[in-house]
Amino acid sequence: MSAETQGAELVVPKVHRENAWTDLGLTLPVFVGYHLGVVFLPVRNAADLLTQSLIELADHDLWLYSGLTVTVGLTFTAVLWMLGRGQALRWQRFVGVGLEAIVYAIALRVVASSVVGGLRLGPEGGTGLFSGLVVSLGAGFYEELVFRVGIYALLGRVLSLATIVNPLPWKRVLFWLGWATFSAALFSAWHHFGELGEPFTLRAFVFRWVSGLVFTAIFALRGFAPVVWTHALYDIWVLVL
Repeated sequence: MSAETQGAELVVPKVHRENAWTDLGLTLPVFVGYHLGVVFLPVRNAADLLTQSLIELADHDLWLYSGLTVTVGLTFTAVLWMLGRGQALRWQRFVGVGLEAIVYAIALRVVASSVVGGLRLGPEGGTGLFSGLVVSLGAGFYEELVFRVGIYALLGRVLSLATIVNPLPWKRVLFWLGWATFSAALFSAWHHFGELGEPFTLRAFVFRWVSGLVFTAIFALRGFAPVVWTHALYDIWVLVL
């Protein structure tokens, strides 16, 4: 295998069915924790399209909503066991992905801060322990689902198939590097739009752009679960600790 081919394989995201199921299983604590807590907050993550549907399905009953949330988690757990993926839910796997995410979160802080200097991103005046924790979990799960899985991987795959004819390895590398840069810019810009959007500053935009590139690299090389945990733990570090 040539060096060019090896480089292409490192850039192009490969989503295998086994890895996808395992990654989803390893993000269950983030998903369930966010949905159990977000109903107590006046806001929710803008990428969260599920909470309102669950609230309406539960007819605005808190206990029924909590039951539905837990049921979603238990149902997926049962599916994993039936597919022979129960080993993905061993506590050692959660500890492993958590420790890996801590390393990545520290690296992200160092890399992003080295580009624009120290910068604290978050609500003005800080946030409470509970709200900061819930908001961080929601950002970790839903923003990675939308920007890394939806935009970077799936939309990028469609565009690459539609625009690259008889691709040479170096062309694929250039496409995915360019698409990673563009999708990370979208990720950064998204935080400045909407009712809860942060006022635009170049430093904040560049900081999140670099952060988006780091998240994309983690997703492409390590998968969905590590990047979800990294994003969530990093936000907890910034908003809570």
